[in-house]
Amino acid sequence: MTVHETRSGSGLILPEYASDDASHAPLDSPEYRSSTLRHPKQPLQYLPQYLTEVTGPLLGQDRCGAHDDDLTTQHDGEPLGERIIVSGKVLDSSGKPVPNTLVEIWQANAAGRYLHQGDRHPAPLDPNFSGTGRCMTDAEGNYRFVTIKPGAYPWRNHDNAWRPAHIHFSLFGQAFTQRLITQMYFPGDPLFSQDPIFNSVRDEKARERMISRFDLDSTEPEWALSYKWDIVLRGPQATVFEDEEEEDDD
Repeated sequence: MTVHETRSGSGLILPEYASDDASHAPLDSPEYRSSTLRHPKQPLQYLPQYLTEVTGPLLGQDRCGAHDDDLTTQHDGEPLGERIIVSGKVLDSSGKPVPNTLVEIWQANAAGRYLHQGDRHPAPLDPNFSGTGRCMTDAEGNYRFVTIKPGAYPWRNHDNAWRPAHIHFSLFGQAFTQRLITQMYFPGDPLFSQDPIFNSVRDEKARERMISRFDLDSTEPEWALSYKWDIVLRGPQATVFEDEEEEDDD
C-alpha cells in the first residue's frame, strides 16, 4: 500500500492509503461471477472525512460482552463441531503491535451454514452457535477467539463450486468509518485451487498471508486445537483486505 496526504474539510492534513494492485483483488474478477455484476462501473469518488469522522466515537472494551470472544459459550448448550482457538497479533507496517483495536469475526457453522436468512445451503443450523464474535486487542496487539472450525459450503459461482473453510475478520480503527475486512483460511485446504475468491488475489505470497498456521504450542490438551494468524495493516507484508464494494457473506 502507498500513502499520500489529503486535506480534510476542516483543514486537517490526514494520511490516505492506496491499495497495492499487485496483491489486492481487482474489483472485476471474471472468475468470481458476482463481482462482475456488482462492482462499480464508474470511477470512485473521494468523500473527504472531517474531524468527527476521523477521531470518534472511540471503540473500547465496553463494546465487548463477557462471552463475545468465545463463540462456544454464547448459548445454553455447546455447539457441534471441532472446537478451535484462533489467535494472533494485529501489527503495523513496522511490526509493532496495534493495541485497542476492535476485532470482529463471523463464520459458518461446522456444517457450512451461516445463521443468515439469505443462506439457502440445505445444511443444518446449530441452535447453540451464532457464528459471530468480537474482542479488543491488548497492549501487545494480541487477539484471541474460541470457536468451532467452520465447514466448507457450496455456492453457485460455477459448476460444483465450494468455498474453502474460512473466517471473516473485521478490524475497526478509532471510528466506524475506519474499517478493514479480510478472510482467514486454514492450512492445507484442498479447495484452494478451485476457489475464485481466494485466487482473485493474484500474488501467491499475498494469498499465503491469508492462511493461518497450525500451532501446537498454543493448543489446549484434550480440549482444542489452535491456529495462529497475524494481521499486518500496511507495508510489503500487509494482509490482503477486501474493498467495501466487494463485502458479502461469501
